[in-house]
Formats: sequence, structure tokens, C-alpha cells
Amino acid sequence: MTSVLYDAPGPRAKRRNVLLTVVFVVLLAAFLWWIWRTMDDKGQLKWALWQPFTTSDAWTTYLLPGLGTTLKAAALSMVIALPLGALFGIARLSDHRWVRIPAGVVVEFFRSIPVLLMMLFANEFYVRSTNIGSEDRPLYAVVTGLVLYNASVLAEIVRAGILSLPKGQTEAAYAVGLRKGQTMTSILLPQSVTVMLPAIVSQLVVIVKDTALGGVMLGLTELLNSRSTLAANYANVVASFIVVGIIYILLNLVLTTFASWLERRLRRSKKSTGATVALEDATGLNPAQVAGGFGTGAGGTI
Repeated sequence: MTSVLYDAPGPRAKRRNVLLTVVFVVLLAAFLWWIWRTMDDKGQLKWALWQPFTTSDAWTTYLLPGLGTTLKAAALSMVIALPLGALFGIARLSDHRWVRIPAGVVVEFFRSIPVLLMMLFANEFYVRSTNIGSEDRPLYAVVTGLVLYNASVLAEIVRAGILSLPKGQTEAAYAVGLRKGQTMTSILLPQSVTVMLPAIVSQLVVIVKDTALGGVMLGLTELLNSRSTLAANYANVVASFIVVGIIYILLNLVLTTFASWLERRLRRSKKSTGATVALEDATGLNPAQVAGGFGTGAGGTI
């Protein structure tokens, strides 16, 4: 049995694949065992280092407030960056040069600058030009940098998703008299959502992780910054890094799981062939009316 991409493996290939799998599993187990032994030798597996995470003080004082700040910064950035990215992505497809060229310049400019540098510039701007307090300033700077960078990346995702659709969709919309704005909002964007969704979710995961840059450089009390304070109080640097890493993994896993569920739901909704008519409702219909419903001309002929 063959596949579109490759031929089915034969007996020798199957034995080779099994051998490589066994070797990989053995090497992975050996690597994990080496990590375990190294941590044990360094005293990083002592219960005294992990015991603080079994009490509520470590969570309510450090981790949960830091997680709340991380989620707040990420949520604000997502809510602002998604529509802004969609707007610039659609603007780059405009027929008008005075719209398309400035949008392209903005997108390429902010996409080329590191997000950390934009956070630092935003922080300096808020220091010199606004009256925002020092406690709120890091959050504003982090959200500004994340919005500017990720909106430009999302704009390219939206543009690529729309361009990936068959040209027949646009031509059919124009053929029935729809304008370009109506075609974009009613035909192209709804169909391109499922195409863009995996890339959009990947970028949202990046937003969640990049909030840690604000904690490192700007003093934002997000999850990673709160971890450093916790580690300083309990002297459990490695253990705190592992716990925070697990939290990030679970957080992004929830986000990707929700996106996968949404993608499957959207794909199922598109499989519908339209409305159906019950038998008791169809008995009173005129055959000429039924034919006229499918006709293309004024006389209702097919």
C-alpha cells in the first residue's frame, strides 16, 4: 500500500524503524536519568526546596498575582493586536496605492524591530511624555510593544490567509454584484479564518511568552519576575523555574486546545449544504416554483 507522499515501508524498513525507535527511547531515558542524578547530586531534589509549592503562601503571594499580570498583559495585547492586524492586513490588499503603500510601510517597519526594543522605546516615551505612574508604566510599555509587533505579524497572516483562497471566490462574488468591501467581509474573511487560525494561535502563544520580557527589562511583576522574588525568599531557584515552566506549558496548552476545538467546529459548520425542507412543507409547493428557485434566468429555467 502506497501513500501520496511516500511508499509504504517494506520489511527491512519496518525493522529499521523499530530499531531506531528503541534506540531513541533508550537514549531519552538515559538523558532523563542523567538529569535526575545531576539534580539529586546537587541537592535540588530535597523536599525543603519543593515544599513551599504545597502551601498557599507561595501561590497567593507570588505566583498567582504574577500569573494574573501575565494574563492581563497578554489579553490586552491580543484584544488590541487582532483587529489592528486584520485592519492592516486588509489595507495591504487595497486597490488604492495611498492605502496599500502606507500600510505596507507600517507593517514592515514594526515587524523588523525586536519586540523588546519597542517595549523600551515605549517605556521611555511614557516616562518623558505622559503622566502615567511608575507602577502602571511597565504594563503600558509591555502592551504597547506587544501590540505594535504582533499586529504587524498578524497583518501578514491575514493577508496570506486571504490570498490563499481560490480566485474563483472573488470572481463569483463580483459576478453576483457584490462590491469589494462586501466580498471581503462576507466571502473572503469568513472562509480564510480556518486557514489563518493555526498561525494566529501560534502568534497568540508568542504574546503570552513575550510578556516575560517586560519582567526582565522593565520590572513588570508578571509570572517570571514573581518567580525570582519567590526564589530569593525560599532559595529554590531550579525548583521555581521548573514550576513556572510547567505553568507556561499548561497555559499555552489550554490556548492551543481551545483553538483546535474552535477550528474543528468551524470546519464542521462549513460542511452544511444548506437548509432542508420538511416533507409536509414541500407537498404544497408548485413544481414551477421549485424549478424557479434553482433557475438562473427570469423564467426560472435551469
